[in-house]
Amino acid sequence: MDSKPSPFVPPAPRPRTSPPSTLEMMRIVYRNPLELWGEPSYNEPWICVRGGVGGPLVVANDPALIRHVLVDNAKNYKMATVRQKILRPILRDGLLTAEGEVWKRSRKAMAPVFTPRHIFGFAAPMLKCARQFTGRYEDGKVHDIARDMTELTYDILAETLFSGEIAGEPGSFSHQIDRLFETMGRVDPLDLLRAPDWLPRLTRIRGRRTMAYFRKIVTDTMAMREERLQRDPDHAPQDFLTLLLRARGPDGLTRGEVEDNIITFIGAGHETTARALGWTLYCLAEAPWEREPIEREIDAVLAREPDPAKWLDAMPLTRAAFEEALRLYPPAPSINREPIEPETFNGLSIPPRAAVLVMPWVVHRHRKLWKDPDAFIPARFHPGNRDKIDRFQYLPFGAGPRVCIGASFAMQEAIIALAVLMSRFRFDTTAETKPWPVQKLTTQPEGGLPMQVTAR
Repeated sequence: MDSKPSPFVPPAPRPRTSPPSTLEMMRIVYRNPLELWGEPSYNEPWICVRGGVGGPLVVANDPALIRHVLVDNAKNYKMATVRQKILRPILRDGLLTAEGEVWKRSRKAMAPVFTPRHIFGFAAPMLKCARQFTGRYEDGKVHDIARDMTELTYDILAETLFSGEIAGEPGSFSHQIDRLFETMGRVDPLDLLRAPDWLPRLTRIRGRRTMAYFRKIVTDTMAMREERLQRDPDHAPQDFLTLLLRARGPDGLTRGEVEDNIITFIGAGHETTARALGWTLYCLAEAPWEREPIEREIDAVLAREPDPAKWLDAMPLTRAAFEEALRLYPPAPSINREPIEPETFNGLSIPPRAAVLVMPWVVHRHRKLWKDPDAFIPARFHPGNRDKIDRFQYLPFGAGPRVCIGASFAMQEAIIALAVLMSRFRFDTTAETKPWPVQKLTTQPEGGLPMQVTAR
C-alpha cells in the first residue's frame, strides 16, 4: 500500500546552539541575519537582552505580546531606529517608512486604490500580464525562476497601478533591484552600533548609483503622466499614479512624498510577491505529491470559471500552498519597533530605546506555535485548519495600523499568476537548484532558483 511521503523540509539555517561573539554577530547581521537566531528564539515566548550591541533588545514571539506591540498599544511604538537607517535612504517618506502625520496623509491618499472593488478590477490586467509572460517559456528550458518572478510582478505592477506607463525596461529593472538590495538594503554594522549619521556607511555609498537609477525612473514616470494629464485630463488613466498626483496640495501630499510613494511601490511593492511566488514554485517542485492536486484544482477552475477575480476563493489548495510558502519564507522577515515610553507586559519589562523585534521568520517556525514547523505542509492552511491559526502567529503582511495596504492585491496577484503558470507548465528543480534563504530586506534565494520549465 502506498504511503504519503514525509513532508519536504526546505533549506533554512539551523538554530544556533551558542551565542556569537560581538564581531561574529556583526558579520552575520551583515551577511545574513537569518543565521543569527538560536534555539531559545524558536522555543521561548520572548527573549530579552539588556546589554547587547546597540542597546536593549526584545524578541517578541508570543502572539499576545505581538498583538500588544502592533495593535493594542501601537501608539507607544515607533519604527525602530536601525530599520529606519536602512530603509529611509531608499524610501524616504514612502508609506513603509513615513511616520506621524506624513504616514496618515499617505495612507489616506492610497486607501481608495486598494478597496475590494478596485482589487477585483485589477484581476483582468493581472491575467493578461501572466498570460503574456508565459510566452517567453520554451518547453524543456532552464530558467532562473527568482528573476522571472521579479519581472512578472513588475509587469503586473506597471500594468495595474501605472497603466503600463513606468519609465525604464523590466530586464534592467530586475537587475537594478537586486543591486539595490545587495547594497542599500542590508544592515550596516555601524547602524547596529547606533553610530552617528555623519559617519559614512560603505554599503550605502556603493548603492548611490543604483538609487539614482530608481529616482530617475520616478522622475520620468511622473513627468510622462503629468504631461498626459495636462494634454488630455479626461482620458488619462484613473490609476494609482494619477490618484497620487491629484493628492498633492496643502492638505494632501507634497511632491516629494508622491515621489517617495511611487518608488516604494515600484521598488518594494512587487518584490515581496515575487519572492513568495518563487519559493512556492520551488517547494511544490520538491513536493510533487502536493503539486499534483493543485494542478488538478487549477485545471478544473480554469475550465469552468472565466473570471479571474473569483479564482482566489475557488482555489483553496493553491492558496494554501502560497500561504505555506509565505510562512516558511516570509518576504518581510522582520518587523522592528521601539517603545516611546518604557512599559511592562505580563512581567516583561520593555526599557526605553529597546529594539523590539517581531520576527515572522522566527514566529513562523516557532516550536510552541507550529507542528513540524520546518516542513512544507500546505494542509495547515486548508479550509477548516486555517481558522485555528492565531492571527498573531502568522504575519506575512504584518498586523495592526501598519498592516500591508497591498495584502489583498498581492494575494489575488499570486493566485492568478500561479494558476496561469501551473496550468501551462510544470516547474522542476535541477542539480543546480540549491537555494539558500538570505535576508536582504526580503527573504531571497541566494544563487537564484534555476528550474526546468516543461509544457504540460
